[in-house]
Amino acid sequence: MNAVLKPADADDVAEAVAEALADQRTLEIVGRGSRRGYGRPARADAVLDLSALSGIVDYDPAELVLTALPATPLRDIAALLAEHGQCLLFEPPSFSALWGGTEGDGSLGGALSQGLGGPRRPSAGAPRDHFLGFKAVNGFGQAFAAGGRVVKNVTGYDLPKLFAGAMGSLGVLTEVTVRALPRPAARATLALSGLSDERALWAMTAALNSSSQVSGAAHLPQGLDGASVPLTLLRLEGVEISIAARLAHLTTLLGTLGPVDRWDDPTTQAVWRDLADLRAFAPSADALVWRVSLPPAASVAFTAQLPRQLGARWIYDWGGGLVWLFLQPADHAHAMVVRQVLRDTAGRDGHATLLRAPAAVRGRVSPFQPLEPGLAALTQRVRRQFDPEGLFNPGRLYEGP
Repeated sequence: MNAVLKPADADDVAEAVAEALADQRTLEIVGRGSRRGYGRPARADAVLDLSALSGIVDYDPAELVLTALPATPLRDIAALLAEHGQCLLFEPPSFSALWGGTEGDGSLGGALSQGLGGPRRPSAGAPRDHFLGFKAVNGFGQAFAAGGRVVKNVTGYDLPKLFAGAMGSLGVLTEVTVRALPRPAARATLALSGLSDERALWAMTAALNSSSQVSGAAHLPQGLDGASVPLTLLRLEGVEISIAARLAHLTTLLGTLGPVDRWDDPTTQAVWRDLADLRAFAPSADALVWRVSLPPAASVAFTAQLPRQLGARWIYDWGGGLVWLFLQPADHAHAMVVRQVLRDTAGRDGHATLLRAPAAVRGRVSPFQPLEPGLAALTQRVRRQFDPEGLFNPGRLYEGP
């Protein structure tokens, strides 16, 4: 069993990294441990447990800026922001249901390091767009800071965007600052029943391109319970009078396609939260889960060309720009088939990420889309600038140190 190092603060983190560097020991960076099922299993000599680095450092509701230690639970942050009518607009997903955790287990640092946004991504952006600044320790054992606690920061390199999605491979976060934004006053969902994938894609595209300010567009071919009629969901947020007008416009635009219903809270909140976390959508506890990003126009062609023997089921999110793909278990996760079909339908514009699979499968198959040689070399050069000895999360993103 690997040794577990549990620093109490940022100074302890720097000391632990410096000692690991001197001893040539690699480190698996763990916050609350809720995302250890994402990516390859790290091949490290010791675990750097950051769970003690939890708590709010500073929050200024008037300035819409929050600073916290990296292991601060997302549930605590959501509760604090809600007291002031604010939220993290990028809807950080936890995927706790996929990896056997409980809702809200994830940390803010983990969400930023993973870099994945929720259903509001097309309109609100990704975590990287809300990540203002951080403090961290690099692979030299040196503490440093980047960005700031202001929304507008134009000096130097935008390192928060580089660290978002890096899964701890560039440095150990010890403090993070994010943008908070006003929480929508009201929410409603327009639900269309019985559409085929093709008609649903047309409906989502028309809604997103309209003036209705749709903040979520998803299509569930098996409905909410996995066996009912297909549902196409369009979310609108804001003040009630505006929502009513926009819903009326969408009903006129799309009402000829099939039955239309309006859902309000708490149904709307629950459905979109469950969609963000894929709660209850995976057909079985051992189903493989792929996250496929591609041009919306190619999404239906992609799912249509998947071989039937895969037993595939799917959900369209982001108006078709994101396909959640559920497949039967296999030793190699059907990776070659999934990525070949993706190349055939989306060319170089598609990316397929294996979101859930057993550790042994994730060790054999690249969970992340393989990089082109030039980009892979650039990625390695950037990493070596921050972690020259490859101390942090070796093998987590791609095969190798």
